[in-house]
Amino acid sequence: MDLVVADNLVKVFPAPKGREKRAVDGLSFRVGEGKIYGLLGPNGAGKTTTLRMLSGLMAPTSGSAILAGFNVATEPTNVKRVIGFLTANTGLYQRLSARELIVYFARLHGMESDHARDRANTLINRLGIGEFADLRCGALSTGQKQRVNIARALVADPPILIMDEPTLGLDVLSGRVILEYIKRQRDQGKAIILSTHYLDEAETMCDTIGLLHDGRLVAEGDLESLRKLSGQERLNDIFLKLIHADEKVEALIE
Repeated sequence: MDLVVADNLVKVFPAPKGREKRAVDGLSFRVGEGKIYGLLGPNGAGKTTTLRMLSGLMAPTSGSAILAGFNVATEPTNVKRVIGFLTANTGLYQRLSARELIVYFARLHGMESDHARDRANTLINRLGIGEFADLRCGALSTGQKQRVNIARALVADPPILIMDEPTLGLDVLSGRVILEYIKRQRDQGKAIILSTHYLDEAETMCDTIGLLHDGRLVAEGDLESLRKLSGQERLNDIFLKLIHADEKVEALIE
């Protein structure tokens, strides 16, 4: 069953001198239960804009997105109940401890106090937050904050996870903890959209990969099908081949 259905999404922003910038241009893809979909591309490709549209934080210019049966445009409140949205720059309440923050977001999702505390304890244990759970968020390291952010995104146990650069700036150990937990969520049947610049992560994590360039999907498939399409082995080389990067570099040099 497809939990995420994006159909011909378009996002147009105004640009100087009355021009328009198509940040996302006719993007369509699907993500099923128990699958990780990698949405990959360079800066400015339209990844973050796409994820913001899917989460209801930004309205599309045209097209539609259905998440767990809910239309983002007409049922944004219901959509927010079925997603966990994580970004590398999500802010935390600096004066709250990690435990207090997780409980707070559990309560925002309507959990009773006891249930909220139990859910927070479960996530604290599974994500290795215990040793700093009672420290204020303002005193945590980048990796510690990101673990707390994952707990916040997962606190309501949503069926869909949207992960925008979840390991950006993290050390190897912190990044590994987060990636392994994302895999566990996939194995439990969640539909996951993963955006990352670390293409080695995408190679090992994603069931399907969508390569985005200038707001358009230039190729989509599992790693093996993309290898056959491009004649390249590594994902980085696959992407550069499919967007004709060598020709563009030569043009710039000349």
